[in-house]
Amino acid sequence: MFLNILLVLGTFVFMEGFAWFAHKYIMHGLMWNWHESHHVHHKGWWETNDLFGIIFGVAATALIVVGSEIESLRWLMYVGFGITLYGISYFIFHDVIVHRRVKIKFKTKNRYLNRIIRAHYVHHKVHERDGAEAFGFLYAPKKYEKP
Repeated sequence: MFLNILLVLGTFVFMEGFAWFAHKYIMHGLMWNWHESHHVHHKGWWETNDLFGIIFGVAATALIVVGSEIESLRWLMYVGFGITLYGISYFIFHDVIVHRRVKIKFKTKNRYLNRIIRAHYVHHKVHERDGAEAFGFLYAPKKYEKP
């Protein structure tokens, strides 16, 4: 049980590093044609960038299904749970809190939350493929903290 929880939490932490890498080198690289929709103003709720979330969701679901069906691969289920937990956290932070894609009132005095929100706004100052910074989603260095 402890190892399963550790695998879920370890996968969650790994996903922040993977998301940073994917955001910087894939979304702002080869797949900019999808991600660009997230950096420009648009009408409606759908962004082509949302396809990344669908891909990660399908991958997590596949890992959970395979891990729950094949005893020797049970560990994959917990990896899928970790990816899912990260995806839920990402949705709440990125889509609900930062971009207000779900209309709720949210104000915080929490320094850490304000730091990652500020880092994300710095990231969005650049509307081009190149020249952006702050590619993390749930972590941002202290340089983004207000003095």
